[in-house]
Amino acid sequence: MGRRIAKTSGTPGKTRALNVFLIDGSYYFLDLPGYGYARIGKAHRAAFRGLLKHTLSRERLRGVVWLLDIRHPPSVDDRAMQDVLVEREIHVLAALTKSDKLSAAQRRSRERERRDELGLPEDQIVVTSAVTGEGIADLREAIAGLIAEGA
Repeated sequence: MGRRIAKTSGTPGKTRALNVFLIDGSYYFLDLPGYGYARIGKAHRAAFRGLLKHTLSRERLRGVVWLLDIRHPPSVDDRAMQDVLVEREIHVLAALTKSDKLSAAQRRSRERERRDELGLPEDQIVVTSAVTGEGIADLREAIAGLIAEGA
């Protein structure tokens, strides 16, 4: 977003709520809790599924920025999320995060692997690093394009 709008935690799965941010007074950015590493009980998982179902069924939803760690193949939870996104025909921008943890050759190789595993076209995948800033401008541009398409 070009500025810090959300708090982050070093502990995966700590966020348990939907955070909504009004951006430039014109559109909303919804930050959902992560699902991949959360150590939560069945009741919380059921509540998360309900929240996700409600959020993804919103008529004005323009798309989803899906954060995936470039170092790991899609998990069972990632595949389940992918099935939901495909079923609902939701436009996806996959942000492959933590690219700074890999060499340049490994980044290129993993990007190809993830693109093939997810079956997404090249313009729907952006390799990013919050540490180095790699891909952040490209991701912003892709999000702006997504918003413009729906306007």
